[in-house]
Amino acid sequence: MLALSLSSVGRSLTGINIVEPSNAETALVTNPGMYQLDIILKKGHNLAIRDRGGTSDPYVKFKIGGKEVFRSKTINKNLNPVWDEKVSLLVDSLREPLYVKVFDYDFGLQDDFMGSAYLYLESLEHQRNLDVTLDLEDPQYPDHDLGTLDLAVTLSPKEGDFREATMLLRRSWKRSNKQLHSSMRLSDVHRKAQLWRGIVSISLIEARDLQPMDANGFSDPYVKFRLGHQKYKSKTIPKTLNPQWREQFDFHLYEEQGGFIDITVWDKDAGKKDDFMGRCSIDLSPLSKEHTHKLDVPLEEGEGMLVLLVTLTGAAAVSISDLSVNILDDPHERHQILQRYSVLRSFHNLKDVGMVQVKVIRAERLMAADVTGKSDPFCVVELSNDRLQTHTVYKNLNPEWNKVFTFNVKDIHSVLEVTVYDEDRDRSADFLGKVAIPLLNIQNGERKAYALKSKELTGPTKGVIFLEIDVIFNAVKAGLRTLIPIEQKYIEDEPRVSKQLLLQNFNRVRRCILFLINAGCYINSCFEWHSPQRSICAFLLFVLVVWNFELYMIPLALLLPLAWNYILVASGKDTRQDVQAMEDLLEDEDEDYDKDDKVPRPGHSDDGRLPESHILVDMLASWHFEWIRVMVDPERKGFINKLYAIQDVCISVQNALDEVASYGERIKNTFNWTVPFLSWLAIVALCVATVLIYYIPLRYIVLAWGVNKFTKKLRDPYNIDNNQLLDFLSRVPSDIQVVQYRELKLDLSHSPNKRKKNNPG
Repeated sequence: MLALSLSSVGRSLTGINIVEPSNAETALVTNPGMYQLDIILKKGHNLAIRDRGGTSDPYVKFKIGGKEVFRSKTINKNLNPVWDEKVSLLVDSLREPLYVKVFDYDFGLQDDFMGSAYLYLESLEHQRNLDVTLDLEDPQYPDHDLGTLDLAVTLSPKEGDFREATMLLRRSWKRSNKQLHSSMRLSDVHRKAQLWRGIVSISLIEARDLQPMDANGFSDPYVKFRLGHQKYKSKTIPKTLNPQWREQFDFHLYEEQGGFIDITVWDKDAGKKDDFMGRCSIDLSPLSKEHTHKLDVPLEEGEGMLVLLVTLTGAAAVSISDLSVNILDDPHERHQILQRYSVLRSFHNLKDVGMVQVKVIRAERLMAADVTGKSDPFCVVELSNDRLQTHTVYKNLNPEWNKVFTFNVKDIHSVLEVTVYDEDRDRSADFLGKVAIPLLNIQNGERKAYALKSKELTGPTKGVIFLEIDVIFNAVKAGLRTLIPIEQKYIEDEPRVSKQLLLQNFNRVRRCILFLINAGCYINSCFEWHSPQRSICAFLLFVLVVWNFELYMIPLALLLPLAWNYILVASGKDTRQDVQAMEDLLEDEDEDYDKDDKVPRPGHSDDGRLPESHILVDMLASWHFEWIRVMVDPERKGFINKLYAIQDVCISVQNALDEVASYGERIKNTFNWTVPFLSWLAIVALCVATVLIYYIPLRYIVLAWGVNKFTKKLRDPYNIDNNQLLDFLSRVPSDIQVVQYRELKLDLSHSPNKRKKNNPG
């Protein structure tokens, strides 16, 4: 075999490494025709780091003449990946070089560029197996060392009818543009036209005898799971070698023979790279379906073991069909589905809450994403972690898909997300618009035009999409499922610090605290007799309640604001002015943040209330102290580590503010009937609590609660505990989510019903 040395013959063209013809060995083609190019993609060396964990998930693309002809598999978390993949290509001209590009795969995000190189086919000797090493470079940073790729290349002339072969080649490339690219480039994310064959439920119970990674003799372990493109991350358990997680994760199973679930255990280190503690994998092929398997899996490259419960179930009711074929249009099928989710079957298969059918009809006036003034749109429909997509309509701003998607509903509080993308040959798909529709907001059988929104769902973008949605569910099952933990979303990206988001969350917490302070001021005004009539009424109410107080009056009192707000909503009055304020805040947040930078000095305002800037002074002071502590910590060596430490503190503060504000807003939205189903569920729960406390002595209720708590682990050692109240609140949308789910008004001057004729684009 002949090795081509690129160090002597390589040169840089616009910053991209090029392999030029060798002077010693140049094969001149005197009779142009068809050639077969056999390539073995062997491995990479010292590739670029693109993920925060210090690794990358590389894959390789081959392009000839501007067209993608090959994409390799993705090697997860490896800077020295080994592919050993072989591809055979038909080439009609050796003047077009082979363009090799390497990317880091990021699920749900745009993949990161890792380098590229050109290989001139004219430099290859015919019918000789050549070892080639490509030096990867970045056009924008030509001095950066991005590693190398090892290939084995063989170029052979093809005998026969060149004209026919050329036509076949062009046809195959044309098909690849319309079919291969859309399926290969996007299948890792959206699984185009592919339905999962089952569900794998993994319960992460505990770990035993893990390796200590910190100076205190303990670790802060968490676990990562990966099955194909599906990734989950558990919560972190601090300062323990025998953590108990009690978390459940569901994966889609695409392979008939099962597959492998890769599991890694990590030690969380604030401000530094997390420590690797071990890995293991689960082979799903020998596990029987519809049965729960308890697995004690020892960790490789580390110490200890994981205790897991794995359950494989059959495929859920999910399908893709054309508009002319859908089950709900058949009266017999519709009657059977209604019977399946009738009240009489409320306690049969509690996980099967309902089904939703989504008809994706068409879109109009989409954004032009290509330089030609057109787009190549396709549509992705998501319900929790279930994702399906339409075909691509090429060079069209008014595409028609006419597809029907059917999903199984596991949680009636899920949100249906419909996103329109523009397919691109050379990079990840471009975002064109998105809508988010809570299942409980859907009007069955109504064909409706939805204005597309931005990625953050806070503002409009160009275009509308026509959908027709039907939801059928069992209300009893839906209510019971509300009291169990909500399904986690796949890991899509690491949280990042955002000044905009930090200030936004700060303002949300400030509004919640101001509400409590104003309520306290109102009560205090009754004691101060600012209004004699109000103070007299408050005094009489206080005496009456205290004299006749019983414990059952607590849930009964909580029913009063629910009933009052229901009367206001029924009479047409808006009880959700705060949501409108949040919408205004999101629209004008940059302007508001500039104003927030000018903080007034502490003191009392003219109306006697505390100024807003004084509310969180102590909190900000504590955060400032934490920043200083991080910067002077002697264990955090190096400037980069200090930056990471500051980033971790900011992320913690950002997330804490969001959590506090979200719970305050969700409690408020429960009482103001933002989601009527949840407000009715709260009324039922409070009525039941009132009756129980009224008729059953408190000591019996406390005794039953304590016995249940003490014996729960004895009765079910692997039970996943949960807090029903927090699970209920997790289904109530925060003010941010209410704004994101609100429909935008369509522009009547450009009615989507007035479709342009004879204009496919």
